[in-house]
Amino acid sequence: MNTQTFPVTRSEAEWRAMLTPEQYHIMREHGTERPGSCALLHEKRAGAFSCAGCGQALFRSGLKFESGTGWPSFNDPLPGAVETTQDRSYGMVRTEVHCARCGSHLGHVFPDGPPPTGLRYCINGVALDFTPA
Repeated sequence: MNTQTFPVTRSEAEWRAMLTPEQYHIMREHGTERPGSCALLHEKRAGAFSCAGCGQALFRSGLKFESGTGWPSFNDPLPGAVETTQDRSYGMVRTEVHCARCGSHLGHVFPDGPPPTGLRYCINGVALDFTPA
């Protein structure tokens, strides 16, 4: 996990108590959910996607798109909502995306998305909560 201090902090015991085992693995241990396994992949209503760890709004539904990857994909986060770090795991270099408020791992960002940003924020659905507009 990132050693940076975030505005929302919890002990490992508190994280384990509030997250499901799958959420804990993904958000606190940098895991990845099975592609196509999250209901939020197919969420098409207007609304906002927020961090399941701290409630911070991360993405608006209008910037969600179907990438064909099996994970919810967005082309731009809300300003200041996420931060990135370099991820060198599994023998490759990727850009990890984490919540700027609590540091939870959300997914990765890739430079192969649609206009206007050309970015694809590939996010684990279980790291998100959805609130309809």
